[in-house]
Amino acid sequence: MSKLMLPLVLIVVGIAAAGRAQDRLPPIPPDRLTAAQKQAIAEFKAARGVDISGPFVPLLRSPEVMNRARAMGDYLRFKSSLPPRLSEFVILLTARRWTQQYEWNAHQPLALQGGLRREIAAAIADSRRPDGMAEDEEAVYALWDEVQRNQSVSDATYAKAVAKVGEQGVIDVLGITGYYTMLAMVMNTARTPLGEGVKPGLAPLPR
Repeated sequence: MSKLMLPLVLIVVGIAAAGRAQDRLPPIPPDRLTAAQKQAIAEFKAARGVDISGPFVPLLRSPEVMNRARAMGDYLRFKSSLPPRLSEFVILLTARRWTQQYEWNAHQPLALQGGLRREIAAAIADSRRPDGMAEDEEAVYALWDEVQRNQSVSDATYAKAVAKVGEQGVIDVLGITGYYTMLAMVMNTARTPLGEGVKPGLAPLPR
């Protein structure tokens, strides 16, 4: 290779490497786990029946936070007052807002299984307000969208949400939004990767 070609090769290699963001908080080797981290993993496995993955890998750096996040997620994901169609709807909206690929890839299939229409999921992926939403989806969307844009909710939007999902449902919508926002922030900061060979489901949003 000529000396003239070497700088060009180095530039190309550098660009390619920059496109592969490094996982900042990868799995901790077993021999480096603290007693508190081992206990947190054991409690996670006892509660969920699986090993830690996704956001819980970086969260393990603070095992008490991981434990409490898992406990909140146990309710918000599996036991909330909302049907899966609505809870997964809120998760997808939050994943899109943060362009959180792991979150989106994990929950888009669950949303469809829960009854969310494919066209609605596609609109969210495109960062569009979905057309043809059911009345409860309209109410939940308005609540989610307004609190994100205004950091508050109007009386009309609040009343409509309560009418469709109840006061507990309103709190659960906000809880899911906050919880999955936290997970998105953790994974975006940690650069948590998708599984090997898994393609991102979301296009980057313009900045």
